[in-house]
Amino acid sequence: MKPTADPAFPSPQRHRVRWLAAGLAFALVVSGLVFFFGVGYWLVVEVPLEKAQAIAVLSGGMPIRAVEAARLYHQGYASQIWLTRPEEPDASLAPMGIPNSGEDFFNARVLAHEGVPLEAIHVLAPGINNTADEMRAIAAELARENGSVVIIVTTKAHTRRVGRIWRQLAANRGRAIVRATPSDPFDPAHWWRSTHDALDVVREVLGVLNAWAGFPLQPRS
Repeated sequence: MKPTADPAFPSPQRHRVRWLAAGLAFALVVSGLVFFFGVGYWLVVEVPLEKAQAIAVLSGGMPIRAVEAARLYHQGYASQIWLTRPEEPDASLAPMGIPNSGEDFFNARVLAHEGVPLEAIHVLAPGINNTADEMRAIAAELARENGSVVIIVTTKAHTRRVGRIWRQLAANRGRAIVRATPSDPFDPAHWWRSTHDALDVVREVLGVLNAWAGFPLQPRS
């Protein structure tokens, strides 16, 4: 008669499986904690500044992005400042007969307030719906100007995604120096303490993944 295993004394093979499962669970927990506490720093990428064809201000983050662009302009990093023009909310308001000045208008006003001459401010075409559209518009303008370097001003958590999208869509048009405005209050060390920072992190991580995957997610038409 074949002897049966005593359940009080697991076989060495079962013992190894249990330890393997426990080790795997521990590794997953540690990896999750490392990602959770480090993702804020991972999203923020700084590139050394140098003189460029223009300083491009991405939409959103008013007025701090435009203020930083003006500061760089006065420091002599470029002789032009480019603004992108979001299609919304103008596209939705126009059928109602409701005028909308647009974010580019207000960014231009901020730049003028900071002492940037109007002739140095240029609004890019066409209208944009997302960061990928902005990279295409900036790259096209850089090519028209026969430039090789552009400084792109955005907020801290957005820098990695901007750099990734530029390399993916526009690397053959020139080089982008992505600049985070120092006055941005995003806290990479404690991003989970603020709803604004937490939403930024979720949006940017998903945006980076979307770019890595080749943009399967597109703006709603």
